[in-house]
Amino acid sequence: MKNKSKFFSVSFFPSEKCGVFGAFGDNMESARLVHTGLWTLQHRGQESSGIASSEGTTIRVVKDEGLVAHVYNEELLSLLSGNIAIGHNRYGTSGGAGKMHAQPVTGTKNLVALAHNGNLPSVTKIKSFLEKKGIDTTLMNDSEMMHSAIEYYMSEGLSLEESVKKSFPLFTGVFSLLLMTNNQIAALRDSKGIRPLSLAKLNGGYVFSSETCAFDALGATYIRDVMPGELVVIDSKGVHSYQIAKGDQKLDIFEFVYFSRPDSVLLGKSVNEVRKNLGRILAKENNIDGDIVIPVPDSAIPAAIGYSEQSKIPFDFGLIKNRYIHRTFIRPSQKLRERDVAMKLNPIPNLIKGKRVILIDDSIVRGTTSKKIVERILSAGAKEVHLLISSPAVLYPDFYGINTPNQDDLIASMMSIKEMTKYINVTSLHFLSYKGLLEAIGLPESKLSTSCFTGIYPVGIGERRKDIKRHPKVK
Repeated sequence: MKNKSKFFSVSFFPSEKCGVFGAFGDNMESARLVHTGLWTLQHRGQESSGIASSEGTTIRVVKDEGLVAHVYNEELLSLLSGNIAIGHNRYGTSGGAGKMHAQPVTGTKNLVALAHNGNLPSVTKIKSFLEKKGIDTTLMNDSEMMHSAIEYYMSEGLSLEESVKKSFPLFTGVFSLLLMTNNQIAALRDSKGIRPLSLAKLNGGYVFSSETCAFDALGATYIRDVMPGELVVIDSKGVHSYQIAKGDQKLDIFEFVYFSRPDSVLLGKSVNEVRKNLGRILAKENNIDGDIVIPVPDSAIPAAIGYSEQSKIPFDFGLIKNRYIHRTFIRPSQKLRERDVAMKLNPIPNLIKGKRVILIDDSIVRGTTSKKIVERILSAGAKEVHLLISSPAVLYPDFYGINTPNQDDLIASMMSIKEMTKYINVTSLHFLSYKGLLEAIGLPESKLSTSCFTGIYPVGIGERRKDIKRHPKVK
């Protein structure tokens, strides 16, 4: 094992994966639509939530730490009048946590509001630009710098469209943005389309969302994805599209593995069906004798169903989830993640006792959560626990919006399969092959960002490149 002490003293520079939702339309209570959309996208961020709206003259914003259910009430929603609104659920954080970094970002000039899903691995270029313009960036994170650049150009008299076009070259990283002025809403994706963003029609108006599942909740009709490198602006005259940069689709493959809800559709593929395929292929690749297939809820449920269908081993919910506990993967500290596992998942002993358990999970990042879950299954009397992962081993850090920026935090990068098996304390440990992952998704490898598995970063990571060590498992 390499440098074991570094792995166990987990420390990391957190980044963010968030959910954004926006609405525009005559005679629409847009903020209430956004509120519903954010409920649907709660899984994408649980640190803070915010909504900005306008009735045509003033941008108003409500935002705070906490879940959607905690941040808003009827009194606050009634303040967010108008037919334009954008909202944001935040997780993680690049450049700090707490209410001060909750989004949407607004400025003192009240010209534009911004909601950002993604991360800029390097802010050198944009920081230099802002400082040359006399703008203090000391307390700003990447999202706030992006807002400041656009706001600067708008304060110089440029339109939203022109301000975005001029600012775009400064955005060295990954972003799905929603923007709004007093009379416009806009959506923008980076040229690789790493993070999802889609457009739908609703009651004569339009809505944008990080995931299509939010459209279903509102009864909106999906139109299309915002294309990589595209700026879509909606105003009283209709929908306007500007291709700011040449697009080259590279959707983050982890959206299929874990992030997105199973009832969402990505690049025309049902996430639920993809995850079932992951389980089916996992069973084909690993013929294991077992008595019961148990998923780690919720994201591994479809894969476990697929595994059970293919292997003919019975499926059951041997772990019961407390629905009121956060997603442990995106909790900002290891202590919180470990505490949440104990509160979140409770085994059912009469299903597990004396059984050879095949435990299905979607991924292993740090390994500590898996270890805790296995401990609970063994304490419930399992005879054997075989841990099968419906994705390949995560060998490389993410700089595009996942909470794993340090390679030394990744258990598969620090340990062999044998060492991981011993550490997690399972009978056996198996990962889905990279080939099997691509087969399950059914899209060309060229359409996906696979950086966590291959170390190939389609969007430049600037000065963070020096932190990457090539892993011998990847040729």
